[in-house]
Amino acid sequence: MNLMFREEDFEDIRPYHDDEINPALRRIISNPVFDTILDFFFPYDEKDKIRKLLSETRSVYSFQKNFVDRLVRAIVSKSSSGLTCSGFENLTPGKAYLFISNHRDIVLDSAILQILLFEHGHNTSEITFGSNLMVNQFVIDLGKSNRMFRVVRGGSSRELLHNSQQLSAYIRYTIVSKGISVWIAQRPGRTKNGNDRTETSLLKMLNMSGRGKPEDSLHELNIVPCTVSYEYEPCCALKIKELIATSLTGTYQKQPGEDLNSIIKGIMQQKGRIHFAIGSPLDKSLGQLSNESTFNRKINTLAAIIDKEMYRNFRLWPNNYISWDIQNHSGRFREFYTPDDKAKFLEYMENETGGLTGDRNMINDLFLQIYANPVSNYLTLNR
Repeated sequence: MNLMFREEDFEDIRPYHDDEINPALRRIISNPVFDTILDFFFPYDEKDKIRKLLSETRSVYSFQKNFVDRLVRAIVSKSSSGLTCSGFENLTPGKAYLFISNHRDIVLDSAILQILLFEHGHNTSEITFGSNLMVNQFVIDLGKSNRMFRVVRGGSSRELLHNSQQLSAYIRYTIVSKGISVWIAQRPGRTKNGNDRTETSLLKMLNMSGRGKPEDSLHELNIVPCTVSYEYEPCCALKIKELIATSLTGTYQKQPGEDLNSIIKGIMQQKGRIHFAIGSPLDKSLGQLSNESTFNRKINTLAAIIDKEMYRNFRLWPNNYISWDIQNHSGRFREFYTPDDKAKFLEYMENETGGLTGDRNMINDLFLQIYANPVSNYLTLNR
């Protein structure tokens, strides 16, 4: 790697090693919050068995296989109408990838990928974990025990540069040297308005640690675009509230505990049907970058390639088509939904936004954008 980082330089961001798992799990099971999790997702007669199992667990793999996999499947079972997937035939067993995904839910986007990797015979990935989400030791222990590594948010210009270099080097080290895949969102934070687009700053960060031309540097990371499609948007009302504040003041100031509240709501709220799609690896597509004359044009081309692959695999639900038709005063997509579908969606819209204060037309428009933008992007990127 061009950047001068050693393995010990990642101590402050890396996940837990196997020898750190058991002490972390003992802290987890002694926390009252853990009882709440068990009460909600597992039968009463399993609670003591789970505690005993975790108290004896001494590896990341065992923790993920024996507990996390069961927990995420319980979450999906309780909060969705079913999970489907596609594209796992695109992955080569034993090969490490950089999964670049759209980001709609703080926890579930990456968590769903992990259970599907298990299901299809692949090793799980490491997962980016924003430092703003590390609100207490319990969350830190859960995350770092589940192969999450810290992405430092904020800081001075100098700190931001160092953190980006360190993150880039760690991702490359994890994929190339450790042979472990990595999940990362296509942009910092969740998409709030349904407009899933890859930020070029992410791709520039990834390129920092490489050698030579961007097409060669990024080829080494084995990039695979992923798309998660929820029938009902996680934390929809909270996202609209943030969009309203941003549109009125130009910024949004999170309240203490807001991220944790979003994590809980995202897990608990009903999400309808969920589809997770693995796109085609970009090893061949990266050759297109050679046709571009400048670095920025190469990065912009790559972002467009990723977005096109994501939307090729986006599962559009009746709610998406209904919203697009309403916003565009059109009946273009009425073959994809029934009058009953539309009536149920409008009722859901009223229930979801009824508690929000502000201009009702703005609220409704922001709500419809969340669902209509994926259709607009699909039409734009798949011409």
